[in-house]
Amino acid sequence: MASELRTIDDMDVEGRRVLLRADLNVPLTPGSAGPPLAVANDARIRAALPTIDELRRRGARLVVVSHLGRPQGPDPAWSMQPVANRLGRLTGTPVRLAPAVVGAEVRERTHSLAPGQMLMLENVRFEAGETRDDPTLASALADLADLYVDDAFASAYERDASTTGVARLLPSAAGRLMEREVNALSAVVDQPSRPLVAVLGGATLRHKIGLVTRFLELADVVCIGGGMCFPFLAALGHSVGHSLCPHDDVRRARTALVAADGRARLLLPEDLQLAQWGGDEGGMAESSDRVDVPDGWMGLDIGGRTAARFAEAVSAAATVFWNGPMGRFELPQFAAGTRAVAEAVASTSATAVVGGGETAEAVHQLRLEGSVSHLSTGGRAMRELLEGHELPGVEVLRCEVPAAGAPRPGRSLTLGPSGRR
Repeated sequence: MASELRTIDDMDVEGRRVLLRADLNVPLTPGSAGPPLAVANDARIRAALPTIDELRRRGARLVVVSHLGRPQGPDPAWSMQPVANRLGRLTGTPVRLAPAVVGAEVRERTHSLAPGQMLMLENVRFEAGETRDDPTLASALADLADLYVDDAFASAYERDASTTGVARLLPSAAGRLMEREVNALSAVVDQPSRPLVAVLGGATLRHKIGLVTRFLELADVVCIGGGMCFPFLAALGHSVGHSLCPHDDVRRARTALVAADGRARLLLPEDLQLAQWGGDEGGMAESSDRVDVPDGWMGLDIGGRTAARFAEAVSAAATVFWNGPMGRFELPQFAAGTRAVAEAVASTSATAVVGGGETAEAVHQLRLEGSVSHLSTGGRAMRELLEGHELPGVEVLRCEVPAAGAPRPGRSLTLGPSGRR
């Protein structure tokens, strides 16, 4: 039997307490007068709004849980209060913050919610059992609600009490963001329209070698820029100067090149933007029409000719996947390569899937969010799904479905008087 995600289409949420696991792990910045903190970028909060708005519209009594940062126990600096404030402004309704994650007082507040109202729990990582998938914490969280919805795709690679733990105890389903992420990313590797072009960048190859290898197997064209191009150039015999190029990454690149022989067409830089080495990467950019980097110099962006080749490959694609900047895009003099790729991806008529923290940041900076088919909120979760790994937070939300032509059982989540299955 195949399997598919249970979604909130399968749930009757009216009047029910719904525990929504969202990923509201947003960057914070001090307020204009210093503390208290404020949300610096609310993209992840906005990404959760379709699920939040739908559940409220359908009469759910909503209990929102998320982590924020990596606190070691309760810490006021990592309170969810700024997130609750921003969510309240975005939804136009007050969002109360619970005094803790679990406990009798928190449970009492969940029972007092009216349909459409929201309560946000404190930072779930204030509880030591969260990252251990502690069954006691999972049970206490489950005791706050009748139903569970997981919309935290970026955390789906984890086995946490608030994700896999609660999903085993309550009728559970994927929220709209989780559903959209899984469907969009799975389509890239399972059934892409061709040609499939992957543009891959970022600082180092070590964390992305699985992604590179997978697309060298699956894609028609793979373009590699950013710092991770230098191990490939070194493996092909080019000098890289002081560019970021760990020895282990050269070995990984050499192995990938051998394994990929005769599969995808691999496009590497043919020109670069350089800076003198010496700790001042913010200095002047120097154009080089070669990829051999002299001693005392480092490559910090792809060159104009390379950017044009990558953009041409994107424009000829039917499906595009882009992950990772082409250089140190946060510095204006080394942002041209990333900008050229972003604009090519935004202007293509192909299905364009973009993801990764730095990549999403570049898209936001260029205000191109609405010009791509799907902008993933995931980093590691996105990579692992595309590499073919099972994500615990996704697999726990799947249900088996019969083969085509076989009788199909109903998938609605039936609740007893207590609200439990």
